[in-house]
Amino acid sequence: MRESGETTRQLKKKIERFLLGDDFISRVPEMIEIGERRVVNPMFSFFCHHHELLKWRSITAMGMVVDHLAGRDPESARVVMRRLMWSLNDESGGIGWGAPEAMGEVMTRNAMMAKEYCRMLISYINPEGNFLEHEILQRGALWGFARLAHARPHLTKDGAGFLNPFMISQDTLKRGLAAWAAGPLKDMSNRDRLTGLLQDASEIRIYMDGTMKQCTVGRIAENALKN
Repeated sequence: MRESGETTRQLKKKIERFLLGDDFISRVPEMIEIGERRVVNPMFSFFCHHHELLKWRSITAMGMVVDHLAGRDPESARVVMRRLMWSLNDESGGIGWGAPEAMGEVMTRNAMMAKEYCRMLISYINPEGNFLEHEILQRGALWGFARLAHARPHLTKDGAGFLNPFMISQDTLKRGLAAWAAGPLKDMSNRDRLTGLLQDASEIRIYMDGTMKQCTVGRIAENALKN
């Protein structure tokens, strides 16, 4: 619960300490005890933080918090999802840093949210849908899609074909993220592009399993073809 006299700034610093701690996953329940809707705002602010680990852990924690919120108050969880989507809308006046990643994380953890919002996430990489023009947001959409694809491939299979253009992108990270996303989908339409990436020795960093991992695009493509 809220401590007496605790300011918004103090709450933000408290959440930051939780997220940067060695045992941050085990301490997310403490954040939830503060109140799901109260801790959401600080985590939104961390999505564009220059501290790489703080950004990604805030996305992980957002998924856990909204998953818990959806279990007891589904409409409040939908409000968070709509806020994430709104931040990606031109009319919002913002950029939406971290929003597609957070959407993917929430849907990875919560089946109800996944069923309701998976098509919106897919639309962000669909040239005929709500395609995100910003290069960095495209990376975010690919990460969010990949995260969901590995957890719930049956909900993301319709997006397999949209990955192919990203696998020939000049952006190394987008090539790697698209290859990572293609693995669990096992779609024949991706095989030629994945095969073409096998000799790609470009190294990238991807947030996986709570940590930053460095690997080559070629290795990611190889693992995708083995699935």
